[in-house]
Amino acid sequence: MTTVLLTGASGYIGKHIALKLLNEGYTVRASVRNLSKGDEVRAAVKPHLNSSVDLATVLTFVELDLEKDAGWDAALKGIDVLMHTASPFPLASPKDENDLIRPAVDGTLRAMKAAHKAGVKRVVLTSSVAAIYGNDLPEGKTEFDETMWTDVTHPIGRMAYTKSKTLAEKAAWDYIKTDAPEIELTTINPVLVLGAPLDLNFGASVSVIERILKAKDPMVPDLTFSIVDVKDVAAMHVKALSVDASKNERFLASSRAISFIEIAKILKAAYPKRKIVTMKAPTFIIRILALFDGDIKAILPSLGDTTGVSNKKAQSKLGMSFIPVDKSIIETAEFLIQNGR
Repeated sequence: MTTVLLTGASGYIGKHIALKLLNEGYTVRASVRNLSKGDEVRAAVKPHLNSSVDLATVLTFVELDLEKDAGWDAALKGIDVLMHTASPFPLASPKDENDLIRPAVDGTLRAMKAAHKAGVKRVVLTSSVAAIYGNDLPEGKTEFDETMWTDVTHPIGRMAYTKSKTLAEKAAWDYIKTDAPEIELTTINPVLVLGAPLDLNFGASVSVIERILKAKDPMVPDLTFSIVDVKDVAAMHVKALSVDASKNERFLASSRAISFIEIAKILKAAYPKRKIVTMKAPTFIIRILALFDGDIKAILPSLGDTTGVSNKKAQSKLGMSFIPVDKSIIETAEFLIQNGR
């Protein structure tokens, strides 16, 4: 039986990956920042497990910190696959970009080096579309794909989160190229991830839907972004382990691009009694607000941009058929409403 060390198991995506691995017959050693989080992960996955899964024997926990060496060697002993999902994902940009970049890059390298030392030859890394789209589209291209890399000096690429994901993924590829060529690496690069969480401890991406449901903004910005369901992201991580064609490849995880306004209209149609804002904010107002708000300033380069990303590679090599965006949006909203959010 294949044993996977899953880092970041208590995260929104991490819990879904843990569930998928367990239901597919893998043994999971899950890393959490504090062992008390183990109970949270068990409780989240338990209601969704196949009846044949004996949770007590196939799910164990270890305590690991992205910024500390302690525990990594022991955690990787006897492991067949490292699945590294742990990385910070804030909603707002930090005052010091290194608060994001250093844990992301150093944590990825710490995990890669420990895997190499333990003789682990298969690694699946959760990266992001942020490591791809922070650049101008090459001439003749209409959408971003896995051949492209973010330029960390570009107006979009130099944002702290974008830079952190780009430098962390590059560090992983550079490490196996120079120090560990025997490691077979796959990166999964999700766009904005939606879909019902397994519990109430979810990440920043779900709060986008929460924000619209609660009408926190008087108008909706002219932003378009690609969306993928969390269940599809989990499926891609697990499929990579059984598909040889995934080795040493990057894969964008994306269903389709959709505007903020379209999301609001989908939610308005589904919940007509809620005060959901669907009016588009004039760009000049956003530009004025950006003079006083750094987070708003960060989205300026993306205003009005409808460029999407390609999911052709995930479809052809991993056999993915992506969950429709509308379904992911409604399931996310339903979860939030049912839980009083």
